[in-house]
Amino acid sequence: MNANLTGHLSPDDPDLSPVTRAMLALRTPLLAAWMDEVRGSVPQAKDLPLPILENTLPAYFDTLASLLTPGHSARILTDIGAVASEHGGERARMTMYDATALIHELQIFRDVLFRELKHHGVELDEAQRTTLFAHIDATIRESTNAFIVVQAALREQFFASMAHDLRTPLSTAQMAAEMIGHTSDDPSVRRFAEKIVASTQRIDGMTRELLDRITFCKTGAVQLVIERMDLTALVRDVAQWAEHFHSVELEVEAEPIEGYWSREAIHRAIENLVNNAIKYGARDPAIRLTLSTTIERVQLMVHNHGTPIAPEDSESIFQLYRRAGRQHPGSGWGVGLPYVRRVAEAHGGSVLMSSSREDGTAFVIDLPTDARPFAGAPTAA
Repeated sequence: MNANLTGHLSPDDPDLSPVTRAMLALRTPLLAAWMDEVRGSVPQAKDLPLPILENTLPAYFDTLASLLTPGHSARILTDIGAVASEHGGERARMTMYDATALIHELQIFRDVLFRELKHHGVELDEAQRTTLFAHIDATIRESTNAFIVVQAALREQFFASMAHDLRTPLSTAQMAAEMIGHTSDDPSVRRFAEKIVASTQRIDGMTRELLDRITFCKTGAVQLVIERMDLTALVRDVAQWAEHFHSVELEVEAEPIEGYWSREAIHRAIENLVNNAIKYGARDPAIRLTLSTTIERVQLMVHNHGTPIAPEDSESIFQLYRRAGRQHPGSGWGVGLPYVRRVAEAHGGSVLMSSSREDGTAFVIDLPTDARPFAGAPTAA
C-alpha cells in the first residue's frame, strides 16, 4: 500500500508479478550501478553528496517495476508522473544540473536498467520492454518540464530579491546627487547632478515595475535550526497527539532513526499532514504513519482513506492559499501543504503525493538523513 513511494516494495510480495519481484530484488545493486555511471558520465553529478544523487530514484524504480504487474491500479500511473516531476524539481533546486544533464542521467538509468536486468537473467517480453521504454521516455519529458518550471521560479525569486536590494543604493545615490546639485555653484556640476538624479529615478522606476510584475508570494525562507535528533521519537509524539482525535497505526523500520534535521519544522510539517488526514480523511480505518530509510535518506509516509484528491489538484494543493475545493470543501487559507513542501525542500528533500479511491491518500516526506549540508536550500514552494 503506497510502499512504492518510499522505495520499499518487497520482492517477496505475492501480489506482485514474478518480473516485478525480480526487478525489486535488484533495486540496490542496480541503483548503485546507475549512480556510479552517472558520476562518471555527468560532470555536474561527480561531487554530489550521495543522498542528493540518489534523490527519489528508489521510489521511481519501485513504481516503474509495479507497472509490470498486470492489473496495477491507475494510481501507479499517476505516481510515476509525480515522482518524475519531483525528481526534476529537486535537480533544479539542489544541483548545478542543466536540462541536458538531467536528460542524460535518465537516459543512463534506462540503459543501466535494461543492461542489469539482462545481466541478472531477468527476461522481459516485448510488451514489458515497450512499457518500460514508454514510461521512461515519459519520465524524461515530465522531469525536464518540472526542472524548467522550478528553474524559472528560482530565477524569478532571484530577480525579485535583486530588484528589491538595488533600491537602497539607488536611493542613496539619488540623495547624494540631489545634495550636490543644491550645494554646488558650478552650473556644469548641477547639470550632471540632475542627470544622475534623473537616471537613478528611472532605474528605481524600472525596479519597482519589475517587482510589481513578479507574481509570487514572499513568505520568507523557512528558518531551520538543524540538530541531531531521533525522528522515531518525534513521530511517536505526533502519533500520540493524533490518537486523541483519530485511531493511528505507527510502523517504524528501526528505533532510533537518528539524523540531523530541524526538530520544530519537521514536527510542524508532520502535524500538518496528520491534521489533514484527520480533517479530510474517513473516520475508519486508522491513519497510518510509516517511517523508513533508504541510502542516507529517510521517508515519512502519512496515509489515510477517504475522498481522493483528483489528479488535476495534485499540484494546486501545494500552492499557497489554494486548495482542492471540490474534493475537500471547507474554510481555511490552505497554507499547511505549502509549508510541508517548503520544509522538505529546505532540508534538501521532496514531498511525494499519491491518491486514489482504492488505495487512499499518501504523502511522503523524503529527506537526506543529514540535512546540515543542505539547510536553507532554495525552495520553489
